[in-house]
Amino acid sequence: MASIYTNTLLKDTSTKNRKYGVTERKKATLDQLSNQVLDAENEVEQLQAIVQSLTEKSNKFSAQLSLAEQNRKQARNNMELGEEVGTKLKELKDLSNTAFNEVVLAKKEVQDTAQKTNTVINKLIYSAEVINKLSNLVIRKKAMNPLISDDLVSMITKAGSDANNAVALTLTALKSVFASQATILESEATLSLEYIQAVKLVECFTGVEAEDISNQLPEKGVLSLLQTAYTVSEQLYKGSFTAFNDTVKQLNAAQSELNKANVKLSSLQSGLAAANAAALAS
Repeated sequence: MASIYTNTLLKDTSTKNRKYGVTERKKATLDQLSNQVLDAENEVEQLQAIVQSLTEKSNKFSAQLSLAEQNRKQARNNMELGEEVGTKLKELKDLSNTAFNEVVLAKKEVQDTAQKTNTVINKLIYSAEVINKLSNLVIRKKAMNPLISDDLVSMITKAGSDANNAVALTLTALKSVFASQATILESEATLSLEYIQAVKLVECFTGVEAEDISNQLPEKGVLSLLQTAYTVSEQLYKGSFTAFNDTVKQLNAAQSELNKANVKLSSLQSGLAAANAAALAS
């Protein structure tokens, strides 16, 4: 009787020990799963924070890239416009130089004309004096000798009158030549000043000193500054583009890691829920 009781007691004790051991193992498994879920949740939170930070960084760089692109386009337009203006200024300088040279040539020709006209006038005056003296001599001879032809007297008188008229007309022409010469001198002075200013303007704009007019130039011309501005804007654009691309790569990598972490978390949460359900059912 005692033996039966003892065996029964030992059997119950063994069963209880076995149940206790199973419960402890399940609890340990649940604790392990819970810890894994917590670790996975922490990892997801960290990755979400990284993704959010990289998203904000990407948006910032995207805005900077857009602004850099606008600045680069504007700088390129300014440089191209500057090159066009520089070409027009060089054309203006060349035209001013051509006009100045033409005026110098015209001045020389007018001076030659004035000298030749003056020579002609001197000869006309001398001829008129000779004709007038001859006319007076013929008229005196006519008074002394009626046989001298009236036609000769008339012809000589008309020749004298024509000579005087020729002198008067040539003097008028010489006056016009002198007036033209004065106008050309004024034009020469104006065109000379215009050419000098055109050269200075080209020098200031392009930063290249002309050979015919030396002067201290600014360190950089306007065109050079525009080209430098475009180069800087190009560098800023490339820097913004590189920063944006690097950030996008980092964001994509972090997003991929976050997706993996979410899948892992979902799997662990499902495993924990299944283990809890199994523990409650046993």
